[in-house]
Amino acid sequence: FLDRREREREREKRGVSKSMMMMEPDERPPPNANANCVGPTSAAAGTSSACDGCPNQKECATGKFRKSEGPSDEELAIASRLAKCKRIVLVLSGKGGVGKSTMAQAMARELSESKEKCAVGLLDIDICGPSVPTMTKKEGADVHKSNSGWQPVYVTENLSVMSIGFLLPNKDDSVVWRGPRKNGLIKQFLCDTEWGELDYLIVDAPPGTSDEHLSIVQYVKGGAKIDGALIVTTPQEVAMADVRKEVNFCEKTGVKVLGVVENMSGSDLRLGEVTFSLDDGEKDVTELVKEALKAKGIDSDRLTIDCPVFAATRGGAEQMCKEKGIPFLGKVPLDTGIGRAGEDGDSVFGDESRAGAKSKAALRSVVGKLVTNLQL
Repeated sequence: FLDRREREREREKRGVSKSMMMMEPDERPPPNANANCVGPTSAAAGTSSACDGCPNQKECATGKFRKSEGPSDEELAIASRLAKCKRIVLVLSGKGGVGKSTMAQAMARELSESKEKCAVGLLDIDICGPSVPTMTKKEGADVHKSNSGWQPVYVTENLSVMSIGFLLPNKDDSVVWRGPRKNGLIKQFLCDTEWGELDYLIVDAPPGTSDEHLSIVQYVKGGAKIDGALIVTTPQEVAMADVRKEVNFCEKTGVKVLGVVENMSGSDLRLGEVTFSLDDGEKDVTELVKEALKAKGIDSDRLTIDCPVFAATRGGAEQMCKEKGIPFLGKVPLDTGIGRAGEDGDSVFGDESRAGAKSKAALRSVVGKLVTNLQL
């Protein structure tokens, strides 16, 4: 009896509980696992909060220790739907309001409007705050259902989109759902949407690292393959703190970070879009400024303003990427033309776009680098 108690005490010192000892040998945690390990074969292995700091976390998150029971019917259905999709890219952000949907939209537009005329699908899984219908000028569009599944809404001949925004009776209706119901809709989007042949499927996820993120990773990796993630942030530390968590989420779930883009970095504003006033803000001196510039031979219509609206107090995204060894794709300035394109549902690269040449070039550079990283 004493020998048995001694053995139990020794196991407890090593963090090995009785429940662990009841596991099959191949299900038991390795000796250097955390004390509250969920087990390497658990569905939560590598992603549970109990795994934080464990040296085996990355390996467990890949699922390499789990027993293969064959794909489920849902996984087979997802695999069938996405079989003709060459690349799947997630667009993520830790903080809301950093321009994630704007980046997803710009990426979809650039790829579909390029000389290669890529076939692009844009899937909006932000269940509570869908932006895609507005940003593609497709509010009120109907999703047609047939025996073959749901037909996505076509923005152009080679750009199709899907969002819960198309399924709501009223665009102002709130979606008050708990996690399981959100997960069910995401699964239905993947199982039922008839995308056809796609060069790229871009998934616009909500901010954070919650149910929707876990669901899309679990469902797609179970039936197909995620090629990587684009992470969007703004320069200030308030946003960067949450973006580091997003990078950590990708590490835990085995999703490759294709790169990080720093949005709203500086500005690209035309002089005609701003006003000038004295310190008290009461006297408008805009015309005086324009006259002074004209006197110096400067055409105010060609003048742009670069202002660090969000200061990178701790180095911003570029510094974080250096520290973590992940690709930095570049900076995109704050430009009212980019925002206006989203509001109007137009392409930021179109002839009617008010976005500045500097902003367009920055966006194209980000997409180009991301595509290059997809080939690596």
